[in-house]
Amino acid sequence: QVQLVESGGGLVQPGGSLRLSCAASGDTLDYYTIGWFRQAPGKTREGVSLFSSTVGTTYFADPVKGRFTMSTDNDKNTVYLQMNSLKPDDTAVYYCAARPGTITTAQAAGVLLLGAMDYWGKGTLVTISS
Repeated sequence: QVQLVESGGGLVQPGGSLRLSCAASGDTLDYYTIGWFRQAPGKTREGVSLFSSTVGTTYFADPVKGRFTMSTDNDKNTVYLQMNSLKPDDTAVYYCAARPGTITTAQAAGVLLLGAMDYWGKGTLVTISS
């Protein structure tokens, strides 16, 4: 079983950048599909991105496409979410999540929509405001 801890949240001005980290323990992230989700105040949780390193699947939801990227550091067993050109609408608690195995690009949209992940971190707050 993998445990996930997010960090890197904070207050950023619109147009700024932030990098979130998801540190894993208990198992290596190579065996998992990793996702980022977010929940804004008063709204339901939404999927942001997914990454399956073994098959090279990377998927981003339309609201963040072209602005957010994901990367990994295998030595640190950590996944990152680089967020650029941030907007007030990006304000939310961001959660890292994982599920064993890989997914294809065709599956990614459904997995994000349903939040079909097995392990979740506790979240980190990102606030975009001037």
